[in-house]
Amino acid sequence: MTGPTLDIERPHITAEERAARRKRKRAEAWAEAAGAGWKVWLVKIVCLGIIDAMGIYAILVLIGSGFLVPLLIAAAILLINVIYLKPGLLPAKYLTPGLVFLFVFQIFVVLFCIYIAFTNYGSGHVSTKDDAVNALLIQNQQRVDDSPPYPLSIVEQNGSYFLLVTDPDGDALVGGADRPLEPADDAQFSGDRAISLPGYTTLNFAQIVANQSAITALAVPFSDDPNDGTLQTRDGSVAYQYTSTLTWDATADTMTNTETGVVYKDNGNGSFESDDGQTLATGWQVWVGLDNFVRAFTTESIRGPFIAVTIWTFAFAILSVATTFALGLFLAIVFNDPRMKSKKYYRVVMILPYAFPAFLSALVWAGMFNQDFGFINQTLLGGASIPWLQDPFLAKVSILIVNLWLGYPYMFLVTTGAIQSIPEDIQEAGKVDGAGVWQIFRYIKFPLLLVAVAPLLISSFAFNFNNFNLIYMLTGGGPRIPDASINVGHSDILISMVYKVAFVGAERDYGLASAFSIIIFVLVAVISYLSFRQTKVLEELN
Repeated sequence: MTGPTLDIERPHITAEERAARRKRKRAEAWAEAAGAGWKVWLVKIVCLGIIDAMGIYAILVLIGSGFLVPLLIAAAILLINVIYLKPGLLPAKYLTPGLVFLFVFQIFVVLFCIYIAFTNYGSGHVSTKDDAVNALLIQNQQRVDDSPPYPLSIVEQNGSYFLLVTDPDGDALVGGADRPLEPADDAQFSGDRAISLPGYTTLNFAQIVANQSAITALAVPFSDDPNDGTLQTRDGSVAYQYTSTLTWDATADTMTNTETGVVYKDNGNGSFESDDGQTLATGWQVWVGLDNFVRAFTTESIRGPFIAVTIWTFAFAILSVATTFALGLFLAIVFNDPRMKSKKYYRVVMILPYAFPAFLSALVWAGMFNQDFGFINQTLLGGASIPWLQDPFLAKVSILIVNLWLGYPYMFLVTTGAIQSIPEDIQEAGKVDGAGVWQIFRYIKFPLLLVAVAPLLISSFAFNFNNFNLIYMLTGGGPRIPDASINVGHSDILISMVYKVAFVGAERDYGLASAFSIIIFVLVAVISYLSFRQTKVLEELN
């Protein structure tokens, strides 16, 4: 009764009073922020200044690639400034750093990988079409037979090298790899050679020799038209004109070989292609849609090795978990027996393989498995010559042996803790009911143990599914599958195959490797989801 009476008698709050309350709360928030002290504000301003400077730099660098990404960066920087300069918003102040790092190191990487999977990004297709045109013209350049010599001096500015040349008319010109020749009216001469230019540092003979490879690789365009050729030097004292055997026609969008007359056209897939199907080596990055996924499942020279590697990856992950869990559980049961003496010393010895870095252990085992000089062949097998790492089947056996050595200590520790957590009264109840040791283990201990370690077994499966270090350090994925069109071996698992497709060898196909990565992600996600559902079923049964 009192409540309604008070509500009826309470006077109506006017708009002016609401505005006054908002102003008072705002003033209190600012007063609270000011009470933090000038040192806190100084640190905040300095940190925000660094973030803003980095953001502005990123915007300036990316502005040429379009406006979407720079606008997103600008919006993010503005939002961060609002969050940390406006009083209140305490949850946002704590969440923002974590969200930024999550986006930069996780979400962005995943999104970029997905984007690359739908492009032809790889060897010969890494940049734009304009860059590809310039690269093709430079790669096919030859010295003009009647080119006059251009006396030159090598000059440097901001870490980049430039050619300061004197043309046949006696005028000084300066240019660099990304800057065509332009007049250098302020150049100083010594005889008929320009030797210095204000704002540039002239290299002496010793500096030219020390940087000879970079200087001889320098190609300075004559003009903005790439068909005009470049100036290049081989000795650092005289330059000559070089022109390409290819001619670029921007209007027709074609490349023509001036020696053979063959015309190369844009084939729509990021390459110049002739009528007879020949393509020029350097192309550009384009959107190819699902082509990489189609190649993975339809091209026989890729599909066959891909399926074989996928089957071996599942077999390796399953057998690794099964063997390490079985050995670790067996040792845990043995060393948990109350009749066992000096158990703590044995346990220390058991976990020693877990204490050493896995990649070092893999390298040691690779030496032990050496066919000619390895400890296993020479000592344990009396001088046998077994190709442990060269035979496709034995290489897989070797991997499983080494992974058993590396993985059982972890399972030993996990199962030891799980066994010790099982109440003794449950086991005593089983004995009272007449159950034997095996029955107690099978019907009491093992189900309870499995409920406790099932999530760890799933995580172990996911880890071994992507156990790159062991494969790369022990076998390198070899021996090579001879009929595969991609760089893949018999002992490769999916993750090592992806690495080799992307980063090993002359032909690096980042688009196909990214498509493989997405397939791996989907496989691991589905298996983990189904496994965790089964784990919940075990818990409900328990």
